[in-house]
Amino acid sequence: MADIIQLLPDHVANQIAAGEVVQRPASVVKELLENAIDAGATHIQLIVKDAGKTLIQVVDNGKGMSETDARLSFSRHATSKIRAAEDLFQLDTKGFRGEALASIGAIAHVEMNTSDNDDMVGTQIRMEGGKLVSQEVTATKRGTSMQVKNLFFNIPARRNFLKSNAVELRHIIDEFHRVVLAHPAIAFDFYNNGSELFKLPTANIRQRIVHVFGNKTNERLVPVSEETGVVNISGFVFKPEFSKKTRGEQFFFVNDRFIKSSYLHHAVGAAFEGLIKEQTHPGYFLFLEVDPSKLDINIHPTKTEIKFDDEHTIYAIIRSAVKHSLGQFNVAPVLDFDRDANLDTPYQYNKMSTATTPTIEVDSSFNPFEDEPKVTGNASSSSSGGSSSYSGGGASGHAYPKRERSGSWESLYVGLDEEKESFSSIEVESEQVTGSLFEEDSESASTTTYQLHKKYIVTTIKSGLVIIDQRRAHQRVLYEEFLKNMTVQSGASQQLLFPIKLSLNPTEMSLLLELQQSLESTGFVFSALDGEAVEISGVPVNVSEGDAAVVLDQLLSDLQEELPEHAFSQSDMLARTLCKSLAVRSGEYLNQASMQALVNNLFATKQPDISPFNKPTYITMTVDEIDKRFL
Repeated sequence: MADIIQLLPDHVANQIAAGEVVQRPASVVKELLENAIDAGATHIQLIVKDAGKTLIQVVDNGKGMSETDARLSFSRHATSKIRAAEDLFQLDTKGFRGEALASIGAIAHVEMNTSDNDDMVGTQIRMEGGKLVSQEVTATKRGTSMQVKNLFFNIPARRNFLKSNAVELRHIIDEFHRVVLAHPAIAFDFYNNGSELFKLPTANIRQRIVHVFGNKTNERLVPVSEETGVVNISGFVFKPEFSKKTRGEQFFFVNDRFIKSSYLHHAVGAAFEGLIKEQTHPGYFLFLEVDPSKLDINIHPTKTEIKFDDEHTIYAIIRSAVKHSLGQFNVAPVLDFDRDANLDTPYQYNKMSTATTPTIEVDSSFNPFEDEPKVTGNASSSSSGGSSSYSGGGASGHAYPKRERSGSWESLYVGLDEEKESFSSIEVESEQVTGSLFEEDSESASTTTYQLHKKYIVTTIKSGLVIIDQRRAHQRVLYEEFLKNMTVQSGASQQLLFPIKLSLNPTEMSLLLELQQSLESTGFVFSALDGEAVEISGVPVNVSEGDAAVVLDQLLSDLQEELPEHAFSQSDMLARTLCKSLAVRSGEYLNQASMQALVNNLFATKQPDISPFNKPTYITMTVDEIDKRFL
């Protein structure tokens, strides 16, 4: 029988390896940025066109490579990070697999310019589909410049699976965040299609977080610091009141490497137990320093999942460290039984003079019901058409009209019984009802609509009862209204007397610019969009001025988690997010007119039976079903 096992050609093996290493343009960005960091760069530039499908370029000022190293770097299993198997357990660098450049070169057009000297002389290498096209001497400054063009040009199936540019750019920005947050001592620049998205100078960790996520983040951070023999923890957590329904700003770094760990995430959530609402998640930026020999990072191609020798101890330390920080900075309520009562005394209390009790003087002879003494002076009254005159300037010039006074205070109550009897005989003429504008028959008059537990609206129909979920019903009404306004672009807007100013990070700003037309169709009016500043001069008619900032912030948070690809799905997602934020809440009281309007509007929609999130809005109970309950 003929042999059937054979060795794969190098270009096929490289494409298979690329399937693990390079899943999308963001994977290329991650590998190239990590290589630049390992090269000791202090300034890194990332240039992207068409969300990385056309061009991904990373320029650094690191050590660079010699001519031999430059050619060898595109070979499989070529790395400068490890020499023996034992080195896998003492890793303190980023890339060590030795397959990144080989995998990238197998599925794209790659051009590398590198130099390891200051003589402006280096090496240029061009690769296409894993094959060396050219290797030349070129003029380049110290460092390395990697250009990756036409990603997946030789694998059309993989290219067809890529999402829209907005979605792929979102993934690139996520990877960029994970790298720059772990290395605040390195300056980064990020350009997309010729426009600058990020320009991050060298800073500390807190400044880097503020530069990435905007100035509004600074007031939300609570420092966390703990040093133990197992792990050293530093970083920040968000205050409980800034928790979100989406998992947004949540970052774990182990030895300056971003990781994903649901187990450690649960530890942070346990520290916030009782401080945040259900179904909300706290934000955090936690940096862990662990002995490299106590963890294994070589279990996943992307190296975002690691194993600890003692996860339970690290879990307990993280939970206690976060909880201690929340109490230390008076974010969480604490009971301090060791408080020294002397600390409550002012410092200079012993030098202060004794406080004196204020004295109260009372005129015991004063009687408010005593007759006023008669005023002496000239009083004149004009009985021939004049009024009483007053002239000031001296005691003799005062003139007051004479007022009759009763002899004593008991006279105030004389005749009170007679007044009661006289009022009891008064009759009020009732208004004669001539008729009603809307004649009501007996059946419509018996129709009632009322609110049950401030959550459901109960109304009667001919066949029985209808029980409506007020929140879901309002969501359906708002959803179709917003979708109609965005379709015909005729959303009504109410102008604000004082515009609302918001501060957004570059990611949120780019998302807002993409959704600007759809938001303006719903009624938002943006008078200024510059840098990180946003000025809102108009909001939809059903959005109050106080809720405008909250609604827009929640909208951007939801869209960052699930960015739609097409215009219709974008409008649909926008309408669903707005209706979720603006719909009436469970537990909110509705008057009779509001309930009746909500019922009428619900059954005027196209799909009144389900909410925009595919949940039932109402249930019906027929009279027969009610009768069966009493059998």
